[in-house]
Amino acid sequence: MILATLLLVTATYTPAAPTVGDPIAIEFRATPQLDRSEEYEVVSQQGNRVVVRTFEPRSFALSGVVEGVRFRNLIVPVKSVLTPADPLTPAPLKPPVAAAAPRLPYVLIGVAALAATLAWLAVYLRSRRQRAMPAVPALPPAEQFRQTVLALRDDPRAARRWATLADATRAYLAATHPHLGAELTTTELTARLAPEQAVVAEILRQGDYEKFSPWGAPLASFDALADGALQLLPVEQEVAA
Repeated sequence: MILATLLLVTATYTPAAPTVGDPIAIEFRATPQLDRSEEYEVVSQQGNRVVVRTFEPRSFALSGVVEGVRFRNLIVPVKSVLTPADPLTPAPLKPPVAAAAPRLPYVLIGVAALAATLAWLAVYLRSRRQRAMPAVPALPPAEQFRQTVLALRDDPRAARRWATLADATRAYLAATHPHLGAELTTTELTARLAPEQAVVAEILRQGDYEKFSPWGAPLASFDALADGALQLLPVEQEVAA
């Protein structure tokens, strides 16, 4: 009976040499039920493993019940963290060491400032260059129309020739005839044309076909209509063409 009792209440603990405040894990052979005591504190218990601690620098005794068998005076040694005859003099305080200032924010700020300076300098130099360039006078409407029509007539491979010719014709008429504004539709514009301007109506229709018809513009002589468009120019412009 005594042997069985000894086997039940035999326990091991870790760490092997606990000091004040250390969590002490005690392994029993069966699940124990410890008595309350002011000498130690039960931190946790999981099955037959109990964790206790004490803040008194002396050994303490556990008591309780294991499998119906009561035990007493299971001694757990605890050592003090102080050396013998310790004068209890606090260690000298060291002045705090200032942490090094982070460099990354300053680097990023410097990079951003440099980028902003370069961007401002580029804008400034570009504005000076533009001011230094002589202004190119805009071509008169008649000359601009003449050059556009000749370029289209001389380049059969130009994209959207009919649409470009129609737009140039609209712009020229709007610039030289106040009652033929660019806001007018093709139907409204052709209704206001003089009989001798019938070629304009044909150019506008060809341009609308190319813009809006899935089949494109009908077959027609581009050179003939381009030459007819040049007839809209003043005499001196027409001769130059």
